[in-house]
Amino acid sequence: MTSPARRGTRIAHLGVAVRQLDDVLPLYRDVLGLPDVPLDDADGARIAGLAAGDALVELLEPAAADSPIANFVDRKGPGIHHICFCVDDLDGTLARAKVAGITLIDEVPRIGAEGKRIAFLHPKSTGGVLIELSEY
Repeated sequence: MTSPARRGTRIAHLGVAVRQLDDVLPLYRDVLGLPDVPLDDADGARIAGLAAGDALVELLEPAAADSPIANFVDRKGPGIHHICFCVDDLDGTLARAKVAGITLIDEVPRIGAEGKRIAFLHPKSTGGVLIELSEY
């Protein structure tokens, strides 16, 4: 059996925290012309997905007052919440991150909004940027 072709790391999506989807969605969908991509809600957030070329924009509205997105919006206001990179080998990337001293939020991958395995790296170890890793 041959191993799958390596694709290399690429941007999968940008997560943008918003107060209310209905207030922001028209900008991305109607003004910028980004088509809707159905996504499941996850991690206490209502999620609207929009295609931006090969990547997505995920608009993240707090669905619960104690959710990570609600906490982010309360502390920092609306804005870019995280960047997600697709990697060829999620488990290997997490292992390399751990060896490099990066703090892992998710020691073990879990299923995310797109039904893919994901894991987060803590922003205190990544220059202040919350990084999500996902598999193809």
